[in-house]
Amino acid sequence: MPKFRGVFFDVGDTLLAPHPSFLELFALILQEQGYPLTPAEVEEALQAVGRSVSEVIAQSGDQRWSTSREKSRAFWSRLYGAMLDNRGIPDPEGTIFEALYGRFTSYESYRLFPDVVPTLEACRNAGLRMAVVSNFEEWLEGMLVEFRVAPFFDCLVISGKEGVEKPDPAIFRLALNRTGLKAAEVAFVGDHPKLDVAAANELGMTGVLVDRWDRYGDFVGPRVRDLLGLLPLLGISSHR
Repeated sequence: MPKFRGVFFDVGDTLLAPHPSFLELFALILQEQGYPLTPAEVEEALQAVGRSVSEVIAQSGDQRWSTSREKSRAFWSRLYGAMLDNRGIPDPEGTIFEALYGRFTSYESYRLFPDVVPTLEACRNAGLRMAVVSNFEEWLEGMLVEFRVAPFFDCLVISGKEGVEKPDPAIFRLALNRTGLKAAEVAFVGDHPKLDVAAANELGMTGVLVDRWDRYGDFVGPRVRDLLGLLPLLGISSHR
């Protein structure tokens, strides 16, 4: 592995995720709306669309879906609508969609993974420059501030603010320019093989897949199960 001067991070399913999980929160919201689905039934509905939310995003063809609130609402309306249709749940007035969209755009619905702060502290102590590069709505910045991790990063490059999304190399270049780093000096860690790892590799960075749920067992390349597993790849002692 090359010697790194910086590490850039994706956010969703890399630094944080819905709490207690996307499936459980979705089921809870539907239960509140009078439809007692289990998380397993929600998973069946999601599987009818794609094997995970990140895969649905990657395969949807909705370019720039996160670059405005209007595009975000339209994307999630299609996804949630398809899942509700799969379960035979009507939503003619959009009441259920509004409940889902409101809850999933609330800070309170997310949690950092427990390995995030120790990893960021280790990277900072090692003198690495850090950035976020994320396909996420503009409100992500406020959530990272709320969760007290924003100060770890030299810059936050968020598609909802920048108007460009991964895998477009332009979004990665924004982070490189703002940190003053060259692509070859940076490791990029994210949860999707194409949007994160392949896109970063194509620009000359070293992409690392964080595969928390073992979705990509056949992946070829640097792959870790959590962020603490990233530290040895960066030449940092993890003290695990």
